[in-house]
Amino acid sequence: MLLSTTYFGPIQWFSKLFQNQGKETYIEACETFQKQTFRNRCVIATANGQLPLTVPVSHRNGAPICDTLISDHGNWRHLHWQALQTAYGESAFFEYYEDSLRPFFFDEGPSSPVHHKFLLDYNLAGAELLCKLLDIDVRMAFTEQFLPPERTEGTESSEGSEGSEINKNDWRYSIRPKNAPADPSFFPKEYYQVYKQRTGFLPNLSILDLLFNEGPQAILTLRDCFLLPI
Repeated sequence: MLLSTTYFGPIQWFSKLFQNQGKETYIEACETFQKQTFRNRCVIATANGQLPLTVPVSHRNGAPICDTLISDHGNWRHLHWQALQTAYGESAFFEYYEDSLRPFFFDEGPSSPVHHKFLLDYNLAGAELLCKLLDIDVRMAFTEQFLPPERTEGTESSEGSEGSEINKNDWRYSIRPKNAPADPSFFPKEYYQVYKQRTGFLPNLSILDLLFNEGPQAILTLRDCFLLPI
């Protein structure tokens, strides 16, 4: 399976990881940076509706995303953490998970993910933590060369080759905030949200929304997101 990198990505992205448990998942590291995508953005639920949280980055035009640096512009880490506290402070499980997530926003020692300089490394650390908290068994690795989408869509490779998994499961450019194509293998499962009575159910938000609201039961929601509705 082939995915783009994401900043605490949407439920759809993590549902792909869930489906691919026990297999290798490749994270695209050789593409050029794509603006206004989940690569450096997540979307959470607030009392006023959806709120995008964007990681400011520094990159050269045409450079591979593996060279994209995280910027310290605008004190964004503090603002993102404050937004999460405000949005989910009253959720059932925020206090249960906040100690695991704080090191992504505050320096709590040399091993804190806050020290990652590159977006890919920071995002991967977040994805690995979320998989651990959700109990998803998946192996993630960065790609070593770029395969254009037209070379992967609908391509059949020899059975058992590394390319076979990627060619049949390329989601790099399908999971996006705007104008996303239909995904017949993803069915947003409704779950409890803090502001649901005020905003209605908001589907496919950041995996953090699902985790803070459902806790250990979040894995069951991910499972149901790719089961055909009865």
